[in-house]
Amino acid sequence: MARKHVNQGRTAAKADLPQKVCAVCNRPFSWRRKWARDWENVRYCSDRCRASGART
Repeated sequence: MARKHVNQGRTAAKADLPQKVCAVCNRPFSWRRKWARDWENVRYCSDRCRASGART
């Protein structure tokens, strides 16, 4: 069976994208397209971590 989402050279592979470590859960997370303009300021991997990190 063929895979639906095969990287055919049009975009970077997930492993090739920049990564950061979440300030709350200490897990690595990869760059996302929606963070393209603000990647330097991204500190949290998810809204859940951002919400719990704002309280501490």
